[in-house]
Amino acid sequence: MVVLSASILSNRGSKPLVSRQFVEMNRLRIEGLLAAFPKLMGHSKQHTFVETDAVRYVYQPMENGMFLLLITTKASNIVEDLGTLRLLAKVVPDVAGSITEHSINEHAFELIFAFDEVLTSGGYKEDITPSSIRTNLEMHSHEEEMALMLKKSKEDAAREQMQAQAKAIKERQMAALRDNIMSGGTAGIKSPSGMVGFGGGGPSSAGTDPFSQMNNLFNQGGASQTNQYEADNPYANLGKSTLPEPEAPKVVAKGMKLGGVGGSKKKDSLMAAMASEDGFGGFGGGAAAAADPFGLGLAAPPVAAVPAAPSAPATILVEEKIIVQMTREGGIESSEVKGTITYTANTEAGVMANVAVNKNVYASKCGAGWSFATHPKVEKKDYEKSGILSLKGGKGFPLNRPVGILRWNYSGEDSAPFTVNCWPENAGNGTINVNMEFELQRTDAVFTDVNIVLPLGTTDPPAIESIDGQYKHDPNTGMMCWHQDVIDANNSTGSLEFSIAGGDVDVFFPVQIAFTSQSLMCPIEVTSLTNAQSGSPIPNNMTVRVVPESYQCV
Repeated sequence: MVVLSASILSNRGSKPLVSRQFVEMNRLRIEGLLAAFPKLMGHSKQHTFVETDAVRYVYQPMENGMFLLLITTKASNIVEDLGTLRLLAKVVPDVAGSITEHSINEHAFELIFAFDEVLTSGGYKEDITPSSIRTNLEMHSHEEEMALMLKKSKEDAAREQMQAQAKAIKERQMAALRDNIMSGGTAGIKSPSGMVGFGGGGPSSAGTDPFSQMNNLFNQGGASQTNQYEADNPYANLGKSTLPEPEAPKVVAKGMKLGGVGGSKKKDSLMAAMASEDGFGGFGGGAAAAADPFGLGLAAPPVAAVPAAPSAPATILVEEKIIVQMTREGGIESSEVKGTITYTANTEAGVMANVAVNKNVYASKCGAGWSFATHPKVEKKDYEKSGILSLKGGKGFPLNRPVGILRWNYSGEDSAPFTVNCWPENAGNGTINVNMEFELQRTDAVFTDVNIVLPLGTTDPPAIESIDGQYKHDPNTGMMCWHQDVIDANNSTGSLEFSIAGGDVDVFFPVQIAFTSQSLMCPIEVTSLTNAQSGSPIPNNMTVRVVPESYQCV
C-alpha cells in the first residue's frame, strides 16, 4: 500500500483542517485533490472509497460532519488501506479529545505527529498499536528526567548555601551591634585627647568651641550628613534667603536626523492624495498596504479612531455580520448572518432605559432557521410579552460600557445578499481570459462602495475587454479591485471581462468582497427608547449597519 496523504476535513468534506503528505507533491496538486473530494463523494454510491483515473479516496465519516480521508494510489491494497483508516479513526479522538473543529485545530501538530507514527515516509503503514502511539507521543526520556533531577538538586544546594551565608552575615552584624552597645555606643568619635567618648580630659587644640570638632566630623562624613545636621540645627538657616533660585531655561538641541519619519509621512500623504483622486481610499506604505493594497479592511481590522464625546445620553448599534463562502461558479457553500443590538449609556440619563423592538413583526416573518437570544441579565418576560429589553431587578445599564442586549442568527443559502462568480479560462497562448459576474439576490437591499478584490498572479496590468463599473490595479501586489458605487434593484447585475498573461487559473482565488450597507436581513427595528421609571423618551444616537465579516469566493 502507498498512502499519498492523510487528512481531516470538516463542513461535509469541503474544508481541510489537517493534511499530512507522505510523498513528494506540490501544494497545488494536494489542494486540487482535496477540493475534488466532496464532489466525487456526492456522486458515489460507495460508503468507504471512491476512485478517479489517478488516485483512490478512502474515507470514513466522523462526528459533527467531519471526514477522515486517505488518498492512495490505485494500485494500493484496499484491505490494508481500510485497516489503516480504522487505526487512524481510533487515534484521532485519543489525541484531540473530541471530534470538533476547534479541538482539531488546537491539536493539529499532535495529530500530524500521530499520523507519522502510523505511516512512514513514502506512505507505508507501520505495525503499531494505539497504546504504542500514545507512548511515543508522550516522549518520556530517562536521560532528560535525570538531567532535570540533577539540575533541581544543584538549585536546592545553591539555595541552602545562600541561606547559610545570609544567616552568617546577619549573626556578624548582631555581634558587632552588641559590641558597640557594650563599649558605650559612641565608638568612632574621639575626643581631642584621643580617648573614646566625650568624657576625655585635656585642652582642645582646636579651641574651646564644643561644636568645632563635631562640625569637622560631619564635614568629613559627606553632604548627606551635613544636610541632616543643618536640618537639626535651628540656627543653620539664619541669614539665608528663602526664595527659590531661578532655574536656567531649558534648550532642546535639535539636529539633522537621517531616516526619520518625516519623509515617509510626506510620501504616504502623497499616495493618499493620489488615491483619493481616483476614488479609492486607504493607499499607504508598509506591511499594511501590502496586505490590503486598496484599503478595504480585508486583511486586518481598521485602526479605531479616537471616539468623539457622545452627543446624546444613549447610543444604540443595530449590526449584522455576514459570513459567506461561495464556489467559483457562484454557488453558496456556506452562509450565516449574526446580528446584535448593543446599548451604551453615555450619561446618567441613559442608565435606566427600556429598549422596545418590534418583536411581533420579526417573529412572524422570521421562520425556521432563525434564532433569537437575549442577554442573561435582560428581563426575558418583558421581552416575550411586549418586546421590551431592560435589565432584571430594575437595575440600570453600566455607564460608558456597551452591552449586547439581543442577538440573532440565521444560516441558509438565501442569507447571501448577492453572488459573485469568476471563470478563468486558459487561452493556450500564454494568456488567461477571465469572466466575472455579480447578481443581486435580495432586491430590497442596497449596498454601496462594493469592492471585489482578486489576485492576478502577476504584476502586469490586465487588458480590459468590457466592464460594468470601475477598476483599479495595484502593480506592487498584483491585485485588482472591481468597484461598484451601488448595487440595488436598479443595478442588480454586472460583468467584467479581461485577459492577462499567465497559465495558472487558480491564482485568481480567493476573491474577496467588501461593502457598506444598512439593509438588515432581519426585519427588526428599535421602536422606542424610554426611561424605565418616568416613561419619558431618551434622546439617542442610533446606527444601523451590515458588515461583511468574511465574504469570499474560493
